[in-house]
Amino acid sequence: MSTANRSDRAVTIWLLVVCGLIMFLVAFGGFVRLTRSGLSIVEWNPISGVVPPIGHDAWVEEFAKYQLTPEYQKVNVGMTLAEYQEIFVIEYLHRLIARFAGLVVAIPLLWFLWKGMLPRGQRWRYILVGLLFAVQGALGWYMVSSGLVDRPTISHFRLTAHLLLALTVLAIAFRLALDRLYGQPQRSPGGRGSAYWLSVAVIAVVVVQIAYGGLVAGLKAGHISNTWPLMFGYLAPPGLFTAAGAWTKSVLTAPATVQFIHRWLAFAVLAISLGLWWSARRHAWDATVRRASLLLVGLVSFQIALGICVVLLGVPLVIALAHQITAMLTFMAALYLNHRLAAMPTRAALPSQVSPPLPVDERASA
Repeated sequence: MSTANRSDRAVTIWLLVVCGLIMFLVAFGGFVRLTRSGLSIVEWNPISGVVPPIGHDAWVEEFAKYQLTPEYQKVNVGMTLAEYQEIFVIEYLHRLIARFAGLVVAIPLLWFLWKGMLPRGQRWRYILVGLLFAVQGALGWYMVSSGLVDRPTISHFRLTAHLLLALTVLAIAFRLALDRLYGQPQRSPGGRGSAYWLSVAVIAVVVVQIAYGGLVAGLKAGHISNTWPLMFGYLAPPGLFTAAGAWTKSVLTAPATVQFIHRWLAFAVLAISLGLWWSARRHAWDATVRRASLLLVGLVSFQIALGICVVLLGVPLVIALAHQITAMLTFMAALYLNHRLAAMPTRAALPSQVSPPLPVDERASA
């Protein structure tokens, strides 16, 4: 293998590793939230915070800081030092892994830039991955800090922003990896086909659905109703869009309304995904596209089943985490399908079908 090929392979592997790290951090962040461990460390020390409390006195001092927070005073009052250490370790590992992930992103990126291993016209995209990854850490602390002032919960808006930024970095890194694996799709002379724009719609609705998942998590709206398809005995409970006053406020802040939207928006994702799959099947598209569309339908269907189980079983930890991981996989499947459709020529771009020329003897007889 030539040096150039090894360099290209190294960059591609790095991008895929970054994607994997983002997915893992999102899932681990969900674990931290579900175990109510995220507010256990009340300071953000990017350097000194690498070292955990050592010795009994250090633990007592750290616990004393936590005892001043709304979460301890309103939720965990009476918690023992041993119980505090359990949630502290979970959040400590979360931050430690995030720091390690930052190094995995930054060090190879700087090496690639120094060695000139990145495409000259696209270097800014790779740098953007590194910068947004760093911003994600700062946004994470901004999110946590909202639960340390006057209430024992973080802002659901900041949680959702943290999640959406993770999706953004994931999308950029994954798209760069796909471009390296398959080549950057060129715009067809006939323009993008309707299937391509339908895949864009899938991505958009998946992002909105995941955003509503963040709102559900931040508002703890998953515990509002444990029945499906009915909520409080209704398919569509009365007063959903006036629960918080104006409808614009209700759809973003009222727990029952947010859960209701999150429930049924999933079926919009499924409907569009089925439309793509049916088109791929009917028009005999490229085998890669057909498999990708089928994978997307399968993931969305599985995700809906997991969501229903989360509701019916009262948000169990394992199923809730599986629901979150499947959301990331669904997002990536939609991105992959969109990339493959972008590379597929439209009917207008295909060579026109003309009749083959007649043999010489037939032309003579004619």
